Amino acid sequence: MPDLYPSLASCAVVATALKLLLLPAYKSTDFEVHRNWLALTHSLPVDRWYYENTSEWTLDYPPFFAYFEWAMSRLAHLADPAMLNVKALGYDSWQTVYFQRATVILSELLLLYALHLYVQTASSRKLAHAAAISVLLSPGLLIIDHIHFQYNGCMYGLLILSLVLARKQSTLLYSGFLFAALLCMKHIYLYLAPAYFVYLLRVYCLSPQSIFRIQFFNCIKLGLGIIAIFGTAFGPFAYWGQIPQLLIRLFPFSRGLTHAYWAPNVWAMYSFSDRVLLYLAPYLKLPVDQAAATSLTRGFVGDASFAVLPNIPKEATFALTLLFQLVPLVKLFLQPSWYSFIGGVTLCGYASFLFGWHVHEKAILTVIIPFSLIALKDRRYLGAFRPLAVAGHVSLFPLLFTAMEFPVKTVYTIFWLVSLLLAFDRLTPASPHPRVFLLDRFSLFYIAIAIPLIAYCSLGHSLIFGTRLEFLPLMFTSAYSALGVVGSWVGFLIVYLAA
Repeated sequence: MPDLYPSLASCAVVATALKLLLLPAYKSTDFEVHRNWLALTHSLPVDRWYYENTSEWTLDYPPFFAYFEWAMSRLAHLADPAMLNVKALGYDSWQTVYFQRATVILSELLLLYALHLYVQTASSRKLAHAAAISVLLSPGLLIIDHIHFQYNGCMYGLLILSLVLARKQSTLLYSGFLFAALLCMKHIYLYLAPAYFVYLLRVYCLSPQSIFRIQFFNCIKLGLGIIAIFGTAFGPFAYWGQIPQLLIRLFPFSRGLTHAYWAPNVWAMYSFSDRVLLYLAPYLKLPVDQAAATSLTRGFVGDASFAVLPNIPKEATFALTLLFQLVPLVKLFLQPSWYSFIGGVTLCGYASFLFGWHVHEKAILTVIIPFSLIALKDRRYLGAFRPLAVAGHVSLFPLLFTAMEFPVKTVYTIFWLVSLLLAFDRLTPASPHPRVFLLDRFSLFYIAIAIPLIAYCSLGHSLIFGTRLEFLPLMFTSAYSALGVVGSWVGFLIVYLAA
């Protein structure tokens, strides 16, 4: 590897130093969520975990993550036993803060290992090394895990490890097992499961010579392994008759179409259009739902109901998600390869993020991270990736709204984006298809808007409006980011189907 490129280990050391400096930084309610989960898994028998509701932040991750919290609670007892009191709501001693922050950093070692294996197994280590560094130093992981507070790094490590194991037929079975274990840690990865199902079915369970010839022994191994993994996770709760309670916790469908802050997807654009039409309604003589209009003027709190446009039922979001997942899955089934598999995983993530019900902005990493692994394949892929990288990370800025974190999130993200885009632009091979200028022009125009938008939303709005219209920066950020994610998705879908 040329000296020009720092090693993953040296990047990890620098990143860890920064993360240690951020130990006292802002922490969201997710910090209390995980402290509470440490407490309840430590203090209560397993059959009470999914019923405990002393805190409003009840356990709503699958059992393997609950076991992960239980394992950490054994060590948490040594750091500060008081943090493991279920009734100590909001407890945040310095020992608690440092312990929880440290566990996030240490658990990311799995991500480092997965990226190392990805580089070692790549056909072009130089390109893979650049992609791996971009993931390791991701501002998304820095913002969400090390400031806002979650454990995404280790779980994306499991995902990347699973994707890397899918490179070879000899390790494909273990790829499926690892992904099944990941689903038992965090169910958001169900977004990506259709691509795994199709790829494992086509490459592992069906004969390479004929799709009508089933490899029964492979099917049995895969099926029994997945049953064993899910049985280990959910079996005890099935024995206690608690599966309905788990489903209520894991899938709270009573929440509205959009999160309090709109995730940058199709429904953000729909919501933005509704707000615009609300102001135009008197001139266009459009009917207005007055109750929804009053609710909308409060900003981004509570369930979403639309003043002018029709409300969207859950069934419509599921149907649209399935439809736009089926398109790449057909291609994956007919032309299975590792690149088409990663592309299929990415496009399943896109479809779920863009059309899903009550999507959180943090879920954009389920698209960015797998896409990063193939973004350097050629110029077409890079053209589709660039607006996603900008939009996805800008959309995370509202998660950190205190003054101290403003320079961290903006300077670090801009530095990462500039370094990434310059390095990727220099490294990426030319496309075998010359007609890539539209993607390039869109991405360059889109990126050019990011800096003035960030400046307005972060500083300009308060100077112009003071404390009035506080929802405007959020709305502009969400709508701008949605445009980038949707444009990136359309571009990559075209590239994927044409490849």
